[in-house]
Amino acid sequence: MSGPLYVPVLPTRPHAVAAVKDLAPRVRDRTVPLWTLPVMTAEDTDELQQAVDKELRRVAAVQKYTPAWLDAPYADLDERAYADLLPSYWSHTALRPVTDPGLPAAHQAVATASARDGGNGLGIRIRLPGAWNDELAERTAALLARTGPEVRVDLLLDLQTVLPSRPDAGKEALRALDALVPLASWRTIAALAGGFPDDVNGLLDRERGEADRADWDTWHEIRASERPYEQLVRYGDYGTLPARNLGRAADDSDRSRFGLLRYTTERSFLLVRFWAENRGETGVTREAARWITEFPDFRGEGASTGDHWYQQCARTTGSKGTGNAGTWNQVGNVQHMTYVVRRLAGDVERT
Repeated sequence: MSGPLYVPVLPTRPHAVAAVKDLAPRVRDRTVPLWTLPVMTAEDTDELQQAVDKELRRVAAVQKYTPAWLDAPYADLDERAYADLLPSYWSHTALRPVTDPGLPAAHQAVATASARDGGNGLGIRIRLPGAWNDELAERTAALLARTGPEVRVDLLLDLQTVLPSRPDAGKEALRALDALVPLASWRTIAALAGGFPDDVNGLLDRERGEADRADWDTWHEIRASERPYEQLVRYGDYGTLPARNLGRAADDSDRSRFGLLRYTTERSFLLVRFWAENRGETGVTREAARWITEFPDFRGEGASTGDHWYQQCARTTGSKGTGNAGTWNQVGNVQHMTYVVRRLAGDVERT
């Protein structure tokens, strides 16, 4: 199998960039992120331009030598900050432009022009939060016609949130792929889904619990479908954050009073919540890490830098090394991405 094994959907935030930096080289080589620029807020045009440039520069730096996709679905290209910066990053870095048949024509035109100028291809992200609609295929075909055959294209089918409450997600994905795959000679075909729960409250018992990885089951349903294209479909997910978090404003100050550690197993996410409002109290963080490391599915501190952090946090004392929300997001995604790539690599070796 050529191309990426794994397509994580990541926000252009410091914790996500740090997670990608922390991946072992063999894992990172098989990982091609879909970076998404969140909603940006600012007092004026100059401030917005500085904020957008900071986000994009951070991601361009981590992808300096390796390709990735950059989506900016919330960008208003009538705003100078976006109109000036996006074409530059899309055309002159390793970040491939992404557009969507549901976005304004101006967005599609800039992304397509950037793909031609940069020569890195164009990602077409089809969002499917519910049932498939044949109109999406028509709009995608129209977008491809405007793009032209000289531009290499990638199909990024985004199922968004896929929890156990959405048992038909696999069937809807196959309906979509049946309609979309014949439309172009896609360089990459990826099925993306967010399997991390939107709300953990109902899953916890005394602040401990598990959440089923329904998105993982959905992807295996696609791969077992015996469609002509099924071996070409790459797996993608939203890591250890809910899919709905991706669009939150970059300066969103609505922070939880609780901390949450997450750990990925074959069929579930382990969840440990603790009171984090007063960071002077670190014992609860270490207790949470200890619960994960004592779980039978813990892979050991050598598995990744994320696993190493859990083990060190559980073993030591004092405030140093207990981290904050950014740390917990970072290490959660490192262990998750590492585990997913290794599982996918094992699947490829068996086929």
